[in-house]
Amino acid sequence: MMRGSVTSGTLRRSGGRGLGGSGAGQTGPLPQNGPVTDPVNDAASDDPAHCPATRPTTRPATGGTPDPAEMREQYRTTELSPADLAPEPVAQFARWFKEAAEDPAVHEPNAMVVSTATPDGRPSSRTVLLKHYDEAGFVFFTNYDSRKGRELAANPYASLLFPWHPAARQVVVTGRAVRVGREETVAYFRTRPHGSRLGAWASPQSSVLASREDLLARYDELAARYPEGAQVPVPPHWGGFRVVPDAVEFWQGHENRLHDRLRYVREDDSWRVERLAP
Repeated sequence: MMRGSVTSGTLRRSGGRGLGGSGAGQTGPLPQNGPVTDPVNDAASDDPAHCPATRPTTRPATGGTPDPAEMREQYRTTELSPADLAPEPVAQFARWFKEAAEDPAVHEPNAMVVSTATPDGRPSSRTVLLKHYDEAGFVFFTNYDSRKGRELAANPYASLLFPWHPAARQVVVTGRAVRVGREETVAYFRTRPHGSRLGAWASPQSSVLASREDLLARYDELAARYPEGAQVPVPPHWGGFRVVPDAVEFWQGHENRLHDRLRYVREDDSWRVERLAP
């Protein structure tokens, strides 16, 4: 058991407004804490003429295609210091996750980029939804025969990235992925919408399909076999992974790319916090 108390987070989005609250590094709504569009000279300004609603984010290139080299933003946020942090990373994550869920500008705050790699180091990434977290780790569900499932079976190390851009925040979790127990998988599967349960059977995830019509035909066949209200069995090839963190980084954007990056690193039964250069 790690030091510090943790309250397991709920993944139901609330209807709150703004990013108010007592979370670390957060004071006030988005105009004071979040990305602010950068003027051409890349300097922050309090001039009302340079408010986020009026300052251009890009200069169109030839033919009207935006030039990514011209895309940049300044972040106006409060400092994130080690003294602001909770004793351990899941409690700190719960603070930031709550604020992200209450911010209407953050779409799907439980969306995270899951990165895996083959044994020879070839990486792959995709967006997956976090479905549970507590001091034991961060849980998502998938098809075990998918690319990520196969890669985790061969190389169990993974990275999770929560990109909360409107708040100028990111959280990066790195650790070992382990399969959750079958009872936990079944309990979660029963909470899924009926169509999603059928979809878990219909889609041979990451496999090559001849056409979308083939996928829809598989779904229609299952829908006829298991109509709304019928008990859909849990696919044997489908289940959860829990990423047990060995490091968790909290990133807060700042002006001039001088961001705060504070990382918890596991040391036996406790956590050490270190600051990384931006």
